[in-house]
Amino acid sequence: MTFAEIAAALPATAVTAIDGLPYPRIASGKVREIFDLGDALLLAATDRLSAFDVILPDGIPGKGAILTQMSLWWFAQTAGILPNHLLPDQAGEFARRGLRDRDLQLRSMIVRKLKPLPIECVARGYLIGSGWSAYQKTGEVCGLRLPAGLRQADRLPEPIFTPTTKAPKGQHDEPIDDAQGAAAIGGPLYGRVKAASLALYRLGHDRARQAGMILADTKFEFGTDATGNLFLIDEVLTPDSSRYWPAESYAPGGSPPSYDKQFVRDHLLALQWDQKPPGPRLPAEVIARTREKYLAALRHLLG
Repeated sequence: MTFAEIAAALPATAVTAIDGLPYPRIASGKVREIFDLGDALLLAATDRLSAFDVILPDGIPGKGAILTQMSLWWFAQTAGILPNHLLPDQAGEFARRGLRDRDLQLRSMIVRKLKPLPIECVARGYLIGSGWSAYQKTGEVCGLRLPAGLRQADRLPEPIFTPTTKAPKGQHDEPIDDAQGAAAIGGPLYGRVKAASLALYRLGHDRARQAGMILADTKFEFGTDATGNLFLIDEVLTPDSSRYWPAESYAPGGSPPSYDKQFVRDHLLALQWDQKPPGPRLPAEVIARTREKYLAALRHLLG
């Protein structure tokens, strides 16, 4: 789909729940609902928005569709590096299963049943976020010693792999080093996901740069099938799983503006909210500005 087609199909109000499907719901995350189709899974991205691990009362209209359509675009771009969880012929899969609602199709993927790895695979090309915080304290990120004197948002000499635990709902992921990652999933498999994560990041960074954006860092998730084949799963290189900056205004030494929900985080921090449920309601302006940022990232990529 083109950007114009996607933008025109987005709902005017946020879809925060997926109900009424003739399939069992087997999981509900911060954003996605997962349904068991028998021989496959339906991953439906709602318009829910979370901040500081709390789902906020207000969603962002169309956010789930934007994330899904961006993921589909990136899955096509990255297929040469690693196969992904999508079943071929998504339109045919929806039709065969009687899932004809257009909004549901836009925000959903029908995927293979795979075993997710129990680690989050983070690749970083710039020193920002939790990586910047760790560097200020120790000069290291996930056990990796970095050059002295780096500034916030500096580009790293080479992209680095900084995995984390995959914490249960309501808890925070914790950074781990290579030894801990290898212990969690086995050395050979860890080596494969590390190499794949860095290759995917480099491709994502290059394609984003061509679109006028900088991919500062991103999180990948992987799964395996019964014979041990590795697949890229979940969402990929979206503003929810990645940090994108406008290339034209990038400057190290501070936190650059981004295309993600940092705008919402900044608003919430100004409220001095205790970051515990329930979250505060969002003003209409904050919702609209956040939607614009997600749409801008999609527009830059799709042209």
